[in-house]
Amino acid sequence: MSTPTSTAPTPYATLLGFTRYVDRTGPTKASFVGGLRKQRTSRSGFNPHGQFVKALKADIAFHAGGSHLDGVADLVKPRWRPLYQALVPGATAYLNSLGDPAGVDLVRTRDALAMLGDLPVKINPHFGVRYADGRVDAVRLYFDEAPPSEEARLATLHLMAANMDHILPHAQPVLVDVRRGEAHRTPDSVKPDQVESWLAGEAAAFRAIWATAA
Repeated sequence: MSTPTSTAPTPYATLLGFTRYVDRTGPTKASFVGGLRKQRTSRSGFNPHGQFVKALKADIAFHAGGSHLDGVADLVKPRWRPLYQALVPGATAYLNSLGDPAGVDLVRTRDALAMLGDLPVKINPHFGVRYADGRVDAVRLYFDEAPPSEEARLATLHLMAANMDHILPHAQPVLVDVRRGEAHRTPDSVKPDQVESWLAGEAAAFRAIWATAA
């Protein structure tokens, strides 16, 4: 009788995981990918920001001007309240930057599966925003304590833009640094071909590290 063998997890990254990977250097890249591989194998992971995202989306959808964000910290378990309290001011500033609440609407986005060479990357914006003048944003939220690096911003915005036909046609990608209330867009000076080449190299290295991580 043959002994069952476990199948090694195939290389895979979420948008958040891949952009955190490109933001690292040297040996920290290998340890980070190893951690992602173990997490994939154990199917572990928890998103502490779920209620927060719902509150922000509700404020946009119902033109509520921040009333949902104001109360969201009281709705979560005590262990998460400091996190939510740290996020609310910046998120409120972003909400206010959208202009008159009656002039913006929440729009659904779809996830996309991008292929960087042979590496699948799940592109998952949080929501879309439609303005009264017809402009549309596809928004990805960034929650980390440190501001997003230039590399993280470029990677996130490029991957969203490259898959926008599926995510939300005709929308512009936006990365919102929630803690600071800043909305980042792709600079006009960016050359997409150069970013694509850089990311392809990063993806190839990611796959190589994944294959050697036990």
